[in-house]
Amino acid sequence: MPLRSKILNPRVAPQAQMSTSTVQGVPKELHTDPPRDVVFNNLYGLRTIELNRPEKFNSLNGSMIRKIFPRLVEWEKSDMANVIVIKGAGDRAFCAGGDVQELAEQNQEGPEGQRKSADYFALEYQLDQYIATYQKPYVAFMDGFTMGGGVGLSIHAPFRIATERTIFAMPETTIGFFPDVGASFFLPRMSGSIGTYLALTSDRVTGPNVFYSGIATHYLHSTSLPGLESRLAELRFKDYDGMEDRLAIIEMTIEEYVTGLPHGEPLKLGGELREAIDRCFSKNNIADIITALRNEQEAQRSTEHWASKTLDTLSKRSPTSLHVTLRQLRIARGWSISETFQREYQLAAKFMKHPDFVEGVTARLSKEKPKPTPKWQPAALMDIEPDSNFTEPFFRTTENLPDLTFVTDRDYSQYPYQSFGVPTESDVEAIVREGRWSRREVRQEFVKKKNGRQGISTIVDEILARKTTVNEDGKAIWKNEE
Repeated sequence: MPLRSKILNPRVAPQAQMSTSTVQGVPKELHTDPPRDVVFNNLYGLRTIELNRPEKFNSLNGSMIRKIFPRLVEWEKSDMANVIVIKGAGDRAFCAGGDVQELAEQNQEGPEGQRKSADYFALEYQLDQYIATYQKPYVAFMDGFTMGGGVGLSIHAPFRIATERTIFAMPETTIGFFPDVGASFFLPRMSGSIGTYLALTSDRVTGPNVFYSGIATHYLHSTSLPGLESRLAELRFKDYDGMEDRLAIIEMTIEEYVTGLPHGEPLKLGGELREAIDRCFSKNNIADIITALRNEQEAQRSTEHWASKTLDTLSKRSPTSLHVTLRQLRIARGWSISETFQREYQLAAKFMKHPDFVEGVTARLSKEKPKPTPKWQPAALMDIEPDSNFTEPFFRTTENLPDLTFVTDRDYSQYPYQSFGVPTESDVEAIVREGRWSRREVRQEFVKKKNGRQGISTIVDEILARKTTVNEDGKAIWKNEE
Protein backbone atom coordinates (compact mmCIF):
# COMPACT_ATOMS: atom_id res chain seq x y z
CA MET A 1 0.00 0.00 0.00
CA PRO A 2 1.46 3.40 -0.95
CA LEU A 3 2.29 5.46 2.09
CA ARG A 4 5.16 7.71 3.03
CA SER A 5 5.85 5.87 6.25
CA LYS A 6 7.68 2.75 7.30
CA ILE A 7 6.60 -0.52 8.84
CA LEU A 8 7.62 -0.72 12.43
CA ASN A 9 10.21 -3.36 13.27
CA PRO A 10 9.81 -4.09 16.98
CA ARG A 11 13.55 -4.60 17.26
CA VAL A 12 14.28 -1.04 16.16
CA ALA A 13 15.55 1.36 18.83
CA PRO A 14 12.94 3.50 20.66
CA GLN A 15 11.74 6.75 19.15
CA ALA A 16 12.60 10.19 20.47
CA GLN A 17 10.26 11.59 23.07
CA MET A 18 8.04 14.49 21.98
CA SER A 19 8.44 17.62 24.04
CA THR A 20 5.97 17.92 26.90
CA SER A 21 5.40 20.32 29.75
CA THR A 22 5.48 19.13 33.35
CA VAL A 23 2.56 16.88 34.28
CA GLN A 24 1.66 16.65 37.94
CA GLY A 25 -1.22 15.78 40.25
CA VAL A 26 -2.49 12.90 38.12
CA PRO A 27 -5.51 11.10 39.66
CA LYS A 28 -4.82 7.53 40.75
CA GLU A 29 -7.00 4.44 40.59
CA LEU A 30 -8.78 3.50 43.84
CA HIS A 31 -8.67 -0.01 45.27
CA THR A 32 -12.48 -0.01 45.22
CA ASP A 33 -12.65 0.64 41.45
CA PRO A 34 -13.85 -2.35 39.39
CA PRO A 35 -10.99 -3.98 37.47
CA ARG A 36 -12.23 -4.34 33.87
CA ASP A 37 -14.28 -1.25 32.99
CA VAL A 38 -11.40 -0.09 30.76
CA VAL A 39 -9.12 -2.42 28.78
CA PHE A 40 -5.69 -1.30 27.57
CA ASN A 41 -3.63 -2.88 24.82
CA ASN A 42 -0.14 -2.38 23.35
CA LEU A 43 0.81 -3.42 19.82
CA TYR A 44 4.12 -2.12 18.54
CA GLY A 45 3.75 1.67 18.62
CA LEU A 46 -0.02 1.65 19.13
CA ARG A 47 -1.65 2.14 22.52
CA THR A 48 -5.38 1.37 22.73
CA ILE A 49 -7.99 2.43 25.27
CA GLU A 50 -11.21 0.40 25.14
CA LEU A 51 -14.14 1.57 27.25
CA ASN A 52 -15.57 -1.69 28.52
CA ARG A 53 -19.10 -1.24 29.86
CA PRO A 54 -21.10 -2.32 26.78
CA GLU A 55 -24.14 -3.19 28.88
CA LYS A 56 -24.31 0.51 29.86
CA PHE A 57 -23.33 1.83 26.43
CA ASN A 58 -19.82 2.39 27.80
CA SER A 59 -21.05 5.28 29.94
CA LEU A 60 -18.18 7.06 31.67
CA ASN A 61 -17.63 7.04 35.43
CA GLY A 62 -14.92 8.00 37.91
CA SER A 63 -13.35 4.55 37.94
CA MET A 64 -12.78 4.66 34.18
CA ILE A 65 -11.34 8.16 34.33
CA ARG A 66 -8.90 7.16 37.08
CA LYS A 67 -7.68 4.28 34.90
CA ILE A 68 -7.37 6.25 31.66
CA PHE A 69 -5.62 9.29 33.11
CA PRO A 70 -2.34 7.72 34.33
CA ARG A 71 -2.06 5.57 31.20
CA LEU A 72 -2.27 8.62 28.95
CA VAL A 73 0.40 10.35 31.04
CA GLU A 74 2.63 7.27 30.90
CA TRP A 75 2.24 6.97 27.13
CA GLU A 76 2.88 10.64 26.51
CA LYS A 77 6.23 10.28 28.24
CA SER A 78 7.09 6.98 26.54
CA ASP A 79 9.43 6.85 23.57
CA MET A 80 7.73 3.64 22.45
CA ALA A 81 4.14 4.95 22.19
CA ASN A 82 3.47 6.49 18.76
CA VAL A 83 -0.31 6.59 18.38
CA ILE A 84 -3.20 6.44 20.86
CA VAL A 85 -6.61 5.03 19.83
CA ILE A 86 -9.69 5.26 22.03
CA LYS A 87 -12.76 3.14 21.26
CA GLY A 88 -15.75 1.47 22.89
CA ALA A 89 -16.46 -2.21 23.45
CA GLY A 90 -19.32 -3.75 21.48
CA ASP A 91 -21.07 -2.45 18.38
CA ARG A 92 -23.62 -0.08 19.93
CA ALA A 93 -21.64 2.72 21.55
CA PHE A 94 -18.34 4.49 21.74
CA CYS A 95 -19.54 6.20 24.92
CA ALA A 96 -23.13 7.32 25.45
CA GLY A 97 -22.27 9.84 28.17
CA GLY A 98 -21.55 10.02 31.86
CA ASP A 99 -23.28 7.88 34.45
CA VAL A 100 -25.96 10.49 35.21
CA GLN A 101 -28.06 8.10 37.28
CA GLU A 102 -25.33 7.90 39.90
CA LEU A 103 -25.00 11.69 39.93
CA ALA A 104 -28.75 12.21 40.34
CA GLU A 105 -28.83 9.77 43.25
CA GLN A 106 -25.95 11.60 44.92
CA ASN A 107 -27.63 14.98 44.47
CA GLN A 108 -30.67 13.76 46.38
CA GLU A 109 -28.44 13.21 49.42
CA GLY A 110 -28.18 16.97 49.86
CA PRO A 111 -25.12 19.27 49.91
CA GLU A 112 -22.63 16.47 50.58
CA GLY A 113 -23.90 14.40 47.65
CA GLN A 114 -23.99 17.46 45.41
CA ARG A 115 -20.36 18.11 46.28
CA LYS A 116 -19.48 14.52 45.31
CA SER A 117 -21.15 15.12 41.96
CA ALA A 118 -19.17 18.33 41.47
CA ASP A 119 -16.00 16.40 42.29
CA TYR A 120 -16.84 13.94 39.51
CA PHE A 121 -17.09 16.77 36.98
CA ALA A 122 -13.76 18.16 38.20
CA LEU A 123 -12.18 14.77 37.52
CA GLU A 124 -13.83 14.46 34.11
CA TYR A 125 -12.89 17.95 32.98
CA GLN A 126 -9.28 17.47 34.10
CA LEU A 127 -9.08 14.45 31.81
CA ASP A 128 -10.82 16.26 28.94
CA GLN A 129 -8.41 19.20 29.22
CA TYR A 130 -5.46 16.81 29.17
CA ILE A 131 -6.80 15.05 26.06
CA ALA A 132 -7.46 18.41 24.38
CA THR A 133 -3.81 19.44 24.89
CA TYR A 134 -2.26 15.98 24.48
CA GLN A 135 1.16 15.85 22.84
CA LYS A 136 0.87 12.46 21.13
CA PRO A 137 -1.31 11.59 18.12
CA TYR A 138 -4.76 10.65 19.45
CA VAL A 139 -7.46 9.01 17.33
CA ALA A 140 -11.08 8.54 18.46
CA PHE A 141 -13.26 5.82 16.92
CA MET A 142 -16.72 7.38 17.31
CA ASP A 143 -18.43 4.11 16.41
CA GLY A 144 -21.96 4.01 17.82
CA PHE A 145 -23.52 6.35 20.38
CA THR A 146 -21.22 9.30 21.08
CA MET A 147 -22.88 11.61 23.56
CA GLY A 148 -22.10 13.75 26.62
CA GLY A 149 -19.02 12.36 28.33
CA GLY A 150 -18.13 10.41 25.19
CA VAL A 151 -17.95 13.70 23.31
CA GLY A 152 -15.41 14.96 25.84
CA LEU A 153 -13.19 11.95 25.14
CA SER A 154 -13.33 12.44 21.36
CA ILE A 155 -14.28 15.89 20.13
CA HIS A 156 -10.95 17.58 20.94
CA ALA A 157 -8.89 14.89 19.17
CA PRO A 158 -7.07 15.75 15.94
CA PHE A 159 -8.69 12.67 14.32
CA ARG A 160 -12.35 11.75 14.93
CA ILE A 161 -13.66 8.87 12.87
CA ALA A 162 -17.39 8.42 12.31
CA THR A 163 -19.00 5.25 10.95
CA GLU A 164 -22.43 4.21 9.67
CA ARG A 165 -23.30 3.45 13.32
CA THR A 166 -22.32 6.82 14.79
CA ILE A 167 -25.05 8.72 16.61
CA PHE A 168 -23.81 12.06 17.95
CA ALA A 169 -25.74 14.31 20.31
CA MET A 170 -25.37 16.72 23.19
CA PRO A 171 -28.58 15.74 25.04
CA GLU A 172 -28.06 17.81 28.18
CA THR A 173 -31.05 20.14 27.82
CA THR A 174 -33.31 17.06 27.95
CA ILE A 175 -32.08 16.27 31.49
CA GLY A 176 -31.86 19.74 33.00
CA PHE A 177 -28.13 20.26 32.41
CA PHE A 178 -25.95 22.13 29.89
CA PRO A 179 -23.57 21.02 27.09
CA ASP A 180 -20.26 20.49 28.90
CA VAL A 181 -17.02 18.47 28.37
CA GLY A 182 -15.60 21.40 26.40
CA ALA A 183 -18.70 21.91 24.22
CA SER A 184 -18.43 25.61 25.11
CA PHE A 185 -15.27 25.59 23.00
CA PHE A 186 -16.30 23.26 20.20
CA LEU A 187 -19.91 24.21 19.45
CA PRO A 188 -19.42 27.99 18.90
CA ARG A 189 -16.67 27.11 16.40
CA MET A 190 -19.00 25.09 14.20
CA SER A 191 -20.14 26.83 11.04
CA GLY A 192 -22.98 29.30 11.33
CA SER A 193 -25.50 28.50 14.06
CA ILE A 194 -25.29 24.71 13.86
CA GLY A 195 -23.61 24.48 17.26
CA THR A 196 -26.33 26.53 18.93
CA TYR A 197 -29.04 24.47 17.23
CA LEU A 198 -27.54 21.15 18.35
CA ALA A 199 -26.96 22.42 21.89
CA LEU A 200 -30.49 23.72 22.47
CA THR A 201 -32.50 21.01 20.69
CA SER A 202 -30.27 17.99 21.53
CA ASP A 203 -30.87 16.92 17.93
CA ARG A 204 -28.98 13.83 16.79
CA VAL A 205 -26.53 13.74 13.91
CA THR A 206 -25.90 10.31 12.43
CA GLY A 207 -23.54 8.40 10.15
CA PRO A 208 -21.97 10.40 7.33
CA ASN A 209 -23.59 13.63 8.55
CA VAL A 210 -21.33 13.53 11.59
CA PHE A 211 -18.53 13.94 9.04
CA TYR A 212 -20.33 16.42 6.77
CA SER A 213 -20.99 18.71 9.75
CA GLY A 214 -17.32 18.71 10.80
CA ILE A 215 -17.93 16.88 14.07
CA ALA A 216 -15.83 14.02 12.68
CA THR A 217 -12.74 14.46 10.53
CA HIS A 218 -13.22 11.19 8.61
CA TYR A 219 -15.89 8.65 7.73
CA LEU A 220 -15.11 4.92 7.51
CA HIS A 221 -17.27 1.84 7.50
CA SER A 222 -17.11 0.13 10.88
CA THR A 223 -15.68 -3.02 9.30
CA SER A 224 -12.58 -1.01 8.35
CA LEU A 225 -11.67 -0.05 11.92
CA PRO A 226 -9.82 -3.25 12.91
CA GLY A 227 -7.66 -3.06 9.80
CA LEU A 228 -6.91 0.61 10.41
CA GLU A 229 -6.01 -0.14 14.02
CA SER A 230 -3.52 -2.81 12.92
CA ARG A 231 -2.05 -0.48 10.30
CA LEU A 232 -1.60 2.32 12.84
CA ALA A 233 0.38 -0.09 15.00
CA GLU A 234 2.87 -0.52 12.16
CA LEU A 235 3.62 3.18 11.70
CA ARG A 236 7.07 4.36 12.52
CA PHE A 237 8.01 8.03 12.78
CA LYS A 238 11.42 9.59 12.36
CA ASP A 239 13.01 10.97 15.51
CA TYR A 240 12.82 14.52 14.18
CA ASP A 241 9.20 14.34 12.98
CA GLY A 242 7.11 17.00 14.69
CA MET A 243 3.46 16.58 15.63
CA GLU A 244 2.23 17.96 12.29
CA ASP A 245 4.40 15.48 10.36
CA ARG A 246 3.16 12.56 12.44
CA LEU A 247 -0.45 13.60 12.05
CA ALA A 248 0.01 13.95 8.28
CA ILE A 249 1.23 10.34 8.10
CA ILE A 250 -1.74 9.17 10.16
CA GLU A 251 -4.10 11.14 7.93
CA MET A 252 -2.76 9.33 4.85
CA THR A 253 -3.04 6.02 6.68
CA ILE A 254 -6.71 6.61 7.49
CA GLU A 255 -7.34 7.37 3.82
CA GLU A 256 -6.18 3.86 2.90
CA TYR A 257 -9.29 2.46 4.55
CA VAL A 258 -12.06 4.60 3.08
CA THR A 259 -14.76 2.63 1.27
CA GLY A 260 -16.93 5.49 0.07
CA LEU A 261 -19.80 7.41 1.62
CA PRO A 262 -23.17 5.62 1.70
CA HIS A 263 -25.69 6.38 -1.02
CA GLY A 264 -29.06 7.72 -0.03
CA GLU A 265 -27.79 9.72 2.97
CA PRO A 266 -27.44 13.31 1.75
CA LEU A 267 -25.93 16.18 3.66
CA LYS A 268 -28.63 16.94 6.24
CA LEU A 269 -27.64 20.27 7.82
CA GLY A 270 -27.32 22.12 4.53
CA GLY A 271 -29.30 23.99 1.90
CA GLU A 272 -32.61 25.56 2.96
CA LEU A 273 -32.56 23.81 6.34
CA ARG A 274 -29.17 25.27 7.10
CA GLU A 275 -30.35 28.75 6.09
CA ALA A 276 -33.33 28.36 8.43
CA ILE A 277 -31.08 27.22 11.28
CA ASP A 278 -28.92 30.30 10.83
CA ARG A 279 -31.95 32.61 10.63
CA CYS A 280 -33.48 31.25 13.81
CA PHE A 281 -30.57 30.21 16.03
CA SER A 282 -28.32 33.22 15.46
CA LYS A 283 -30.43 35.19 17.96
CA ASN A 284 -29.03 36.07 21.37
CA ASN A 285 -32.03 35.27 23.54
CA ILE A 286 -34.52 32.42 23.66
CA ALA A 287 -37.56 34.64 23.08
CA ASP A 288 -36.12 35.85 19.78
CA ILE A 289 -35.35 32.28 18.71
CA ILE A 290 -38.96 31.28 19.42
CA THR A 291 -40.23 34.30 17.45
CA ALA A 292 -37.96 33.45 14.53
CA LEU A 293 -39.19 29.85 14.49
CA ARG A 294 -42.81 31.04 14.48
CA ASN A 295 -42.02 33.35 11.59
CA GLU A 296 -40.45 30.39 9.81
CA GLN A 297 -43.70 28.48 10.31
CA GLU A 298 -45.72 31.24 8.67
CA ALA A 299 -43.35 32.01 5.80
CA GLN A 300 -44.57 29.08 3.65
CA ARG A 301 -41.03 27.82 3.11
CA SER A 302 -39.98 24.18 2.82
CA THR A 303 -38.76 24.43 6.42
CA GLU A 304 -42.25 25.04 7.84
CA HIS A 305 -42.55 21.50 9.22
CA TRP A 306 -39.03 21.67 10.68
CA ALA A 307 -39.89 24.91 12.47
CA SER A 308 -43.05 23.40 13.99
CA LYS A 309 -41.16 20.32 15.14
CA THR A 310 -38.35 22.43 16.61
CA LEU A 311 -40.80 24.62 18.54
CA ASP A 312 -42.35 21.48 20.00
CA THR A 313 -38.89 20.14 20.88
CA LEU A 314 -37.84 23.32 22.69
CA SER A 315 -41.09 23.36 24.68
CA LYS A 316 -40.09 20.00 26.19
CA ARG A 317 -36.57 21.01 27.20
CA SER A 318 -35.64 22.43 30.59
CA PRO A 319 -36.29 26.20 30.36
CA THR A 320 -33.39 26.79 32.75
CA SER A 321 -31.07 24.68 30.59
CA LEU A 322 -32.08 26.50 27.41
CA HIS A 323 -31.47 29.97 28.80
CA VAL A 324 -28.18 29.10 30.48
CA THR A 325 -26.92 27.16 27.45
CA LEU A 326 -27.58 30.00 25.02
CA ARG A 327 -25.75 32.49 27.19
CA GLN A 328 -22.94 29.98 27.71
CA LEU A 329 -22.39 29.59 23.96
CA ARG A 330 -22.45 33.32 23.34
CA ILE A 331 -19.89 34.32 25.98
CA ALA A 332 -17.71 31.21 25.54
CA ARG A 333 -16.45 32.36 22.14
CA GLY A 334 -13.65 34.20 23.91
CA TRP A 335 -12.66 31.41 26.30
CA SER A 336 -9.44 29.45 25.91
CA ILE A 337 -9.64 25.66 26.15
CA SER A 338 -8.53 25.64 29.79
CA GLU A 339 -10.80 28.53 30.77
CA THR A 340 -13.63 26.60 29.11
CA PHE A 341 -13.26 23.71 31.55
CA GLN A 342 -12.85 26.07 34.50
CA ARG A 343 -16.08 27.86 33.65
CA GLU A 344 -17.96 24.65 32.88
CA TYR A 345 -16.92 23.30 36.28
CA GLN A 346 -18.55 26.31 37.94
CA LEU A 347 -21.71 25.77 35.89
CA ALA A 348 -21.82 22.04 36.61
CA ALA A 349 -21.57 22.59 40.36
CA LYS A 350 -24.53 24.98 40.22
CA PHE A 351 -26.63 22.59 38.14
CA MET A 352 -26.03 19.83 40.70
CA LYS A 353 -27.92 22.00 43.19
CA HIS A 354 -30.76 22.79 40.78
CA PRO A 355 -33.84 20.52 40.90
CA ASP A 356 -34.07 20.22 37.10
CA PHE A 357 -31.13 17.82 36.88
CA VAL A 358 -32.58 15.19 39.20
CA GLU A 359 -36.02 15.70 37.66
CA GLY A 360 -34.72 15.36 34.10
CA VAL A 361 -32.55 12.31 34.74
CA THR A 362 -35.29 10.55 36.69
CA ALA A 363 -37.83 11.10 33.92
CA ARG A 364 -35.38 10.14 31.17
CA LEU A 365 -34.35 6.87 32.82
CA SER A 366 -37.84 5.94 33.96
CA LYS A 367 -39.07 2.53 32.79
CA GLU A 368 -42.65 3.77 32.67
CA LYS A 369 -44.35 3.81 29.27
CA PRO A 370 -44.83 6.46 28.16
CA LYS A 371 -42.06 8.17 30.09
CA PRO A 372 -43.25 10.82 32.53
CA THR A 373 -43.02 14.48 31.58
CA PRO A 374 -40.39 16.29 33.70
CA LYS A 375 -41.72 18.93 36.08
CA TRP A 376 -39.21 21.68 35.37
CA GLN A 377 -38.65 24.67 37.69
CA PRO A 378 -39.61 27.09 36.20
CA ALA A 379 -42.09 25.02 34.22
CA ALA A 380 -42.17 26.79 30.85
CA LEU A 381 -40.14 29.16 28.69
CA MET A 382 -42.79 31.88 29.06
CA ASP A 383 -42.18 31.84 32.82
CA ILE A 384 -38.77 33.46 32.31
CA GLU A 385 -38.86 37.14 31.40
CA PRO A 386 -36.62 37.91 28.38
CA ASP A 387 -35.05 40.96 30.05
CA SER A 388 -34.52 39.35 33.43
CA ASN A 389 -31.13 38.41 34.84
CA PHE A 390 -32.28 34.82 35.24
CA THR A 391 -29.00 33.27 34.07
CA GLU A 392 -26.72 35.63 35.99
CA PRO A 393 -26.31 33.46 39.14
CA PHE A 394 -25.10 30.52 37.05
CA PHE A 395 -22.14 32.51 35.76
CA ARG A 396 -20.97 33.96 39.07
CA THR A 397 -17.89 32.42 40.64
CA THR A 398 -18.79 30.30 43.65
CA GLU A 399 -16.50 31.33 46.47
CA ASN A 400 -16.56 28.03 48.37
CA LEU A 401 -15.84 25.94 45.26
CA PRO A 402 -12.10 25.29 44.82
CA ASP A 403 -10.50 26.19 41.52
CA LEU A 404 -10.19 23.37 39.05
CA THR A 405 -6.50 22.45 38.79
CA PHE A 406 -5.15 20.82 35.66
CA VAL A 407 -2.25 18.40 35.42
CA THR A 408 -0.59 20.60 32.79
CA ASP A 409 -0.57 24.33 32.06
CA ARG A 410 -0.97 23.90 28.29
CA ASP A 411 -3.62 26.10 26.72
CA TYR A 412 -4.80 27.55 23.40
CA SER A 413 -7.53 29.72 21.91
CA GLN A 414 -8.00 27.79 18.65
CA TYR A 415 -7.64 24.10 17.92
CA PRO A 416 -3.99 23.63 16.90
CA TYR A 417 -4.67 20.86 14.36
CA GLN A 418 -7.89 22.11 12.79
CA SER A 419 -6.33 21.73 9.33
CA PHE A 420 -6.84 17.97 9.56
CA GLY A 421 -10.62 18.44 9.75
CA VAL A 422 -13.07 19.28 6.97
CA PRO A 423 -13.23 22.74 5.34
CA THR A 424 -15.28 25.30 7.23
CA GLU A 425 -17.33 28.16 5.84
CA SER A 426 -14.62 30.61 6.84
CA ASP A 427 -12.04 28.52 4.95
CA VAL A 428 -14.16 28.64 1.80
CA GLU A 429 -14.96 32.32 2.26
CA ALA A 430 -11.27 33.21 2.48
CA ILE A 431 -10.56 31.70 -0.93
CA VAL A 432 -13.73 33.02 -2.59
CA ARG A 433 -13.01 36.56 -1.43
CA GLU A 434 -9.75 36.52 -3.38
CA GLY A 435 -12.05 37.06 -6.37
CA ARG A 436 -10.18 34.92 -8.86
CA TRP A 437 -11.75 31.47 -8.50
CA SER A 438 -14.75 29.82 -10.16
CA ARG A 439 -16.87 27.54 -7.99
CA ARG A 440 -15.33 24.55 -9.72
CA GLU A 441 -11.82 25.83 -9.03
CA VAL A 442 -12.62 26.44 -5.37
CA ARG A 443 -13.90 22.89 -5.02
CA GLN A 444 -10.85 21.48 -6.79
CA GLU A 445 -8.53 23.51 -4.56
CA PHE A 446 -10.01 22.04 -1.39
CA VAL A 447 -10.09 18.51 -2.76
CA LYS A 448 -6.42 18.93 -3.63
CA LYS A 449 -5.59 20.31 -0.17
CA LYS A 450 -7.27 17.28 1.41
CA ASN A 451 -5.50 14.84 -0.90
CA GLY A 452 -8.76 13.77 -2.51
CA ARG A 453 -10.50 12.87 0.75
CA GLN A 454 -14.00 11.52 0.12
CA GLY A 455 -16.86 13.90 0.86
CA ILE A 456 -14.84 17.12 0.67
CA SER A 457 -16.38 18.12 -2.66
CA THR A 458 -19.89 17.59 -1.22
CA ILE A 459 -19.14 19.83 1.75
CA VAL A 460 -17.57 22.60 -0.36
CA ASP A 461 -20.29 22.46 -3.03
CA GLU A 462 -23.01 22.92 -0.40
CA ILE A 463 -21.25 25.98 1.03
CA LEU A 464 -20.71 27.46 -2.43
CA ALA A 465 -24.35 26.91 -3.48
CA ARG A 466 -25.66 28.54 -0.31
CA LYS A 467 -23.16 31.36 0.23
CA THR A 468 -21.97 32.44 -3.24
CA THR A 469 -23.22 33.78 -6.54
CA VAL A 470 -21.40 33.76 -9.89
CA ASN A 471 -20.42 36.98 -11.70
CA GLU A 472 -20.34 37.57 -15.45
CA ASP A 473 -16.75 36.31 -15.57
CA GLY A 474 -17.73 33.00 -14.01
CA LYS A 475 -16.01 33.78 -10.71
CA ALA A 476 -17.57 32.92 -7.36
CA ILE A 477 -18.65 35.93 -5.31
CA TRP A 478 -19.40 35.67 -1.59
CA LYS A 479 -22.95 36.87 -0.98
CA ASN A 480 -23.42 40.43 0.30
CA GLU A 481 -20.08 41.38 -1.22
CA GLU A 482 -20.22 44.39 -3.50
